[in-house]
This record gives sequence, structure tokens and C-alpha cells, in this order.
Amino acid sequence: MKDTLIKNIESAYKSLFKDNPVLIDSPGRINIIGEHTDYNEGFVLPAAIDKGIVAAIGKSDSDFCSVLAYDYNEKHEFLTDDIQPIPNGNWKNYVIGVVAEIQKKSIKVPPFNLVFGGDIPRGGGLSSSAALENSIVFGLNELFGLGMSKEEMILISQRAEHYYVGVRCGIMDQYSSMFGKEDHALLLDCRTQIAKPIQIDFQDYELVLINTNVSHKLVDAEYNNRREVCEKVASLLDIKSLRDATRELLNTVKSQLSEDEYQKALYVIEENDRVLKAAKMIEQNDLEALGNLLFEAHQGVRYQFKVSCKELDFLVDKAKGNPNVIGARMMGGGFGGCTINLVKKEAVKHYTQEISEAYVKAFNKACSIYFVNLSEGTHVINGK
Repeated sequence: MKDTLIKNIESAYKSLFKDNPVLIDSPGRINIIGEHTDYNEGFVLPAAIDKGIVAAIGKSDSDFCSVLAYDYNEKHEFLTDDIQPIPNGNWKNYVIGVVAEIQKKSIKVPPFNLVFGGDIPRGGGLSSSAALENSIVFGLNELFGLGMSKEEMILISQRAEHYYVGVRCGIMDQYSSMFGKEDHALLLDCRTQIAKPIQIDFQDYELVLINTNVSHKLVDAEYNNRREVCEKVASLLDIKSLRDATRELLNTVKSQLSEDEYQKALYVIEENDRVLKAAKMIEQNDLEALGNLLFEAHQGVRYQFKVSCKELDFLVDKAKGNPNVIGARMMGGGFGGCTINLVKKEAVKHYTQEISEAYVKAFNKACSIYFVNLSEGTHVINGK
């Protein structure tokens, strides 16, 4: 599948621009546990996956940058000397945002040609946006020898999302896409931006992603709202972020918070603790304990942080009621996207058929099933 994608992107580039590009593979990511902790400078446990964005990039002989979004068959041209966010620009803002943020570092980006496409399911919460941002900044760095480190590149990707797309994301998505390691999760400290790779052996279980195929439109606004609540509570506590909070400390300002705000802050404190426990469970090969933490984490996003939805809750409730599933939870920003499930290998076929039928019956629409492997981070496919 990936070979076909690479071939299609390279072929489209050569057909359009008549030269040999640098090819970049930039993966999406899953997050085993740790939602909405990243922008609170907390802990997360993501992993790069073998689905992502492939970008073909080369030097332009004109004054314009020319971009083809292969999957949409849409083109965009722009000059690098006057870049502004495009209202309803969709994918275009990711591209121009990266270029603008590189140039804010006093690094001139010469005109370039770009074709990109991917095999990340849309709306699944697998960070296609971070994969795209990373593919561009990594490709430009490679093509023009800009001399940026991976650490610098992920911050550029993050700022592009903040200022050109309008989502105040944490660093997890960009980090895991850039630094992923095959067969490993990354225990990432979002404050220090240092990660410990942890090898995962799923033993008799398989990682199964189930996409609700719903994407509730309020996700960006609600995401930013959650971040504002977290920042408000941190300010009241006179700490840098909720990373530094404890339940005891939170209780000192409980009277100044609505119950809703209190529960959201408490969720972040508890989720950070779950991430650290999960890393230990993986190191000890205790998958059942890990699975219990996944179920626990979903209760948190459902009832405390309130970023789940009825479709996600349905899938997790079904998982919890099945003896062949040892853990499941909502994954991503919320209000749609995927659940992540640990399912006994011998039962995967039967379970996925059963859940698919139940989902159609409940919501009159299909869910989608994905199987992923943990992969390397953003890298050059060819050495040109």
C-alpha cells in the first residue's frame, strides 16, 4: 500500500515538474494514552504508525511555489515574500504556515514545487496535519540544506498549526510523527520535549482502531476552550501549567471554580498519572493492567473532560462488555475520530464484524476498522 502511494506521488511530481524530487515519508500517530495533557506540559504515550503523508519536493525554476494536493486534485501557487493565512484555506494553510514560520527564523525559503498525498484515514484523529507539516519542513530542510534540527522543525510545525490553522495544539503530534521508532511508543515529557522510547510487545493481542466516521464541527473551538480552562486553573494556582498540580493543590482553589472547571483540571492531573503508570505496565509486559488504564482514561474524557460523543462511548461500552477486549478508549482531541482497542488476536475477525454490525444498527452508518504497526518517524525515502 505504502509502495503504491510513494509511486503515485513521485509519478505525479515528475509528470508536473519534469525533475526528480526528494521524497519524504512522514507518519501519522496513535496515542496509547494521555489526551489533552500535552498542552498542559504533561506526559503522553504516542507512537508513529505505518500510515502517513508522502511528499515529493524539488526546487522551482520560477518565482512561485507550486503545490499539488494529490488526494484532492487541488493546486495552489504562492510567493514566499508575503504569506497570510487563507480564510477557509484547509490544507493550504498547513503548507504556507510552515514556510512562514521557517522564514520567521530569518531563514529564506527559495521557491519550490511540492506534491503530497497520504493514506491516513481522514477525520480519524491520526494526526494527518502533523504528518503534513513535518513532511514539508523536513523536506525543505533536506532540499535546501537549511540546517535545522528535528527539535527546531517540530516547533515550526506546531506554530504553523497555531497561527495559520487556528488550533492551539500541544507538541505531541509533531513530536511523535518526527521522532517515532519502530515497535516503540514514546513516553514524552511535553515540558522538556524529551522522550523515552519503550518497546511494546502486544503478545496475544492486536491493536485495532475503530473510526466512528463522525467529526463534530465544534472540535477546534471546544479544544481551544478546554485549553483556556486549563490555563485559568493553572493561573489561579500560580503554577506554570497543570503539569505541576496535584489533587490537593487543586482543592485549595475549588471554591473559585465551577464544578465543570474543577473536573476538567482534575482529569488532567489524573491522566498524567495514568500515562506514567501505563509506561510501567508496558515495561512489565502487563497488558491487562494497561487495558484497565485505557478504560479508566475513557471514563475521564467522557464524564470529566467531556470531549467524547455518543458514537465513541458506544464503541468503548461494547469493548468493555467483550471478554476478548482488555482495553479501549477514545483517542485524539475528541467529538469523533477513533477508539483504540486491545483485542485478542484470535478474536479480532469475529469482534470487528460484530462491532461493525452493531454500529450500523445503532447509528445507521458504518464505522471503519484499521490495523496499524508502530513505525519510524519522518525520514527521506530516497537519498537524492
